[in-house]
Amino acid sequence: MNTPYEHGFILSLLILAIGALVWLFTPFIPALFLALLLAIATFSQYNKAKERLSDASAALLMTLLITIMLILPLSYILLVSGLEISTLIQTIDTDFDAKHINQMLHQTLSGLPLSESIKSTLSTTLNNNLDGLLIDTKDFMLHILKSIVSLSSHFVFFLIIAIFSLYYFYIDGKHIVKRLKDLSPLENHLDDILFNQFSSLSITLVGSVFIVALLQGITFSIGVMIIGLPALFFGISMALASFIPVLGGLIIWLPLTLYLYAQGQTTDALIILLFGAFFVGAIIDNIIRPIIIKKLSSKSTQTSALDHTLITVLSTLAGIMQFGILGLFIGPIIAAMAISIFDIYAVKYASSLDKS
Repeated sequence: MNTPYEHGFILSLLILAIGALVWLFTPFIPALFLALLLAIATFSQYNKAKERLSDASAALLMTLLITIMLILPLSYILLVSGLEISTLIQTIDTDFDAKHINQMLHQTLSGLPLSESIKSTLSTTLNNNLDGLLIDTKDFMLHILKSIVSLSSHFVFFLIIAIFSLYYFYIDGKHIVKRLKDLSPLENHLDDILFNQFSSLSITLVGSVFIVALLQGITFSIGVMIIGLPALFFGISMALASFIPVLGGLIIWLPLTLYLYAQGQTTDALIILLFGAFFVGAIIDNIIRPIIIKKLSSKSTQTSALDHTLITVLSTLAGIMQFGILGLFIGPIIAAMAISIFDIYAVKYASSLDKS
């Protein structure tokens, strides 16, 4: 027999338990999330390996392969970028000179092919608002950079947790999913919508992000190499920036193009504009990226939040600010899963919703 308030008490205990677990595992969330994404994205290969090996041997083999091919290179990039960004943070914090930046902006503005009236208007606007704009930009840059360094600073710990978790996600993945379905009060077909959406998003994000980053980094480094600038530096910068759809590449090639043009290097500026705006922006970002996403998500019958550019861009930026560099993945998935929950609500209560 149910005693009074038993249902509410059990629900309160459940919420408290979930909250306690989230609080307890907060330091591990980035590593756990990366391991979960990689496990889901490569689970079909794990199943193929199980046809010839035992569960433990297949999980160990897949963990070693993913560690060598993805986790170790990613950790190296995190370490190197963390060291470089730490120096950059110190430089921005100590050597930030608004007057020098103001002079460079006005010099660049004077070299642009604009009418004198437009230049005068822009110059006046810069003079009136530049100080506040520069301070806000500086604070935003420092926040983003410190978020990235926060993960890079303890990458060894992050690496161990990610590899350890990846192995057990392979071993216990199906049991965890079944357990969650059994505990969920939702109907099975609604549970399937959530799990299928998360699986599809994981595969699409991991695949598309790395493929597009590689393509954009290599393409832009070729253009930079042609004009004699450091190809590796700008290639890596473009690859990292490309994680943010639409806006990512723009923040690399546009300032560089304007600066080269203002310095009288018109040919070099046109080359960077060609490789940045056309090849990286128009071709790879606007044509190839959607094709890759569509190809990777072709097995899913549901629409994805990754199709919504505004949501993807904002959730990516917010994810970086909240979780560091892995927020590139965490942010879009949180946004996409929220939209999936809205879809489940619409399916569950379709008869009571006014759609007129």
